Amino acid sequence: MFDIGWSELVVIAVVALIAIGPKELPGVLRMVGQWMGKARKMAAEFQGQFQEAMREAEMADLKKSFDEVKEAATGFTGGNIMTSLQKDVSGALNIGDLDKPAETPAVPAIEPPATPTTPETPTAETFVEAETHAATTEPLAVTAEVQPAATLSEAAPAVSEAAPAMADELKDAKAS
Repeated sequence: MFDIGWSELVVIAVVALIAIGPKELPGVLRMVGQWMGKARKMAAEFQGQFQEAMREAEMADLKKSFDEVKEAATGFTGGNIMTSLQKDVSGALNIGDLDKPAETPAVPAIEPPATPTTPETPTAETFVEAETHAATTEPLAVTAEVQPAATLSEAAPAVSEAAPAMADELKDAKAS
C-alpha cells in the first residue's frame, strides 16, 4: 500500500517521541492501533459485501440461464429427439407381432423352381448300345434316338424277350 521502509518508520517514531512525549506515547499508539483495527474491519466488511453482491449477481445469472434451458427443454417435448428415439426403441422391442404369419407380397420376388421331368424308361436298344460301348473303351454316352412309330411296335416283342436276359447280364456286370 504505502511504500514505507524501516528507515522511514524510525524517523516517524523519533518525531512522534519528540512531539508527543514519552509519557503519552503508549496511549497514542494504542489509539492508532484501534483506529487501524476499525479501518481493517470496515475494509473487510466492505470487501465481504462486495463479494456477496458478486455471488448474488452470479446466482441470478445462473438462475436466468437455468430458466432459459428449462423453457427450451419444455418447448422440445413434442419433437424431442430422445422421445422419438424412445418411441423407435419401444416399437422395435414390441414382440406382439411375432405370432402372426408374415404378409406375403403380391408379386413373388423369386420365380418358382421348374418342375422336374421324369426320365424315359430304358429300352432294349439302349441296353444293346450300352453293351457295345462297354465292349470298347469309349466313354458311354446315351442319346435318345427318334424312331418311327411302326419300328417301335415291331420291336416291342423283341424287347420284351431280350429285356430279362439283358437285365441278368447287367446285374452280373455290376456285381463284378
